Amino acid sequence: MACPVNHTAVELNPGLLPLDWLLGAWESDEPGEGCFPTIKPFRYTETLHFSHVGQPVINFMFNAFHAESKKPLHRECGFIRMQPGTNRVAFIIAQNSGLVEIEEGELTGQQLNLHTQSLARVSFAREPHVQQISRVFQLRPDGKLEQTVSMATDNQPLMQHLRITYRRAS
Repeated sequence: MACPVNHTAVELNPGLLPLDWLLGAWESDEPGEGCFPTIKPFRYTETLHFSHVGQPVINFMFNAFHAESKKPLHRECGFIRMQPGTNRVAFIIAQNSGLVEIEEGELTGQQLNLHTQSLARVSFAREPHVQQISRVFQLRPDGKLEQTVSMATDNQPLMQHLRITYRRAS
């Protein structure tokens, strides 16, 4: 027997109201740029989807593609939680590279600053291993969303890896 599906819009959990500016679909405004000392610089496009089902959690899915070839690159999915009564935010992330992480940080206005709290990977993950990630999401005054990701590996210190700007998808 199939479970009934409720297609009625569900109200956002009140604990997530400070993050309501993230909700919806976003697509890269123009190709983002990626670089790191151990890889060739690249350009990419990306779609982001932030949704909810009324629980105190935001669901997300990020899909990145090579800017020129359109080949799928990187995928992340997971959940965003807020510590009740605070501006503390946690991202629980699973990546198609075999990395699973928890990033925690603070929400200040319409800017999220997150840093690795916990990290695990599949036993056969490619080296050098990622050791730390930090990311910043910021809703700009022009309505565009900007994301900057920094990364550290076994042999490289924390440095900027990705930068991209998104507009709301129509």
